Amino acid sequence: MTQEKRITEICATHAAQEGRLLPILHEVQVEFGCVDAAAERVIAHELNLSRAEVHGVVSFYHDFTAEPDPRPCIELCRAEACQARGVETLVAAAETAAGERVRLKTVYCLGLCSVGPVARIGETLHARLDQAALIKLVQSA
Repeated sequence: MTQEKRITEICATHAAQEGRLLPILHEVQVEFGCVDAAAERVIAHELNLSRAEVHGVVSFYHDFTAEPDPRPCIELCRAEACQARGVETLVAAAETAAGERVRLKTVYCLGLCSVGPVARIGETLHARLDQAALIKLVQSA
């Protein structure tokens, strides 16, 4: 199945949903690893929007990328609660361990504020991280 056909199917599954652009973009990002210009054109056509409208949303949110990044991604919460629990002291060690092999992405709140610092790989959350645990997590990604 072509990318265009699959994106058309994704759009169709959200046809009755109000505010469907963001869910469609998220699904395309997950499935293809990016929302490229070709995907933007298909989505714009399917939703009867201009490509500029779709691109404006894609470029506004940093969750969407124009090119796939094959590296594993670790999202590290750096919101206030995790800061209060020491996440900032872990960042340098995590960046060193990650090098160019793992992408560290700062996010602001993963919803486990009372058990921070918190990181997420895919859909799996890791809480109560200290330096050793975070480095181990980065090395295993």
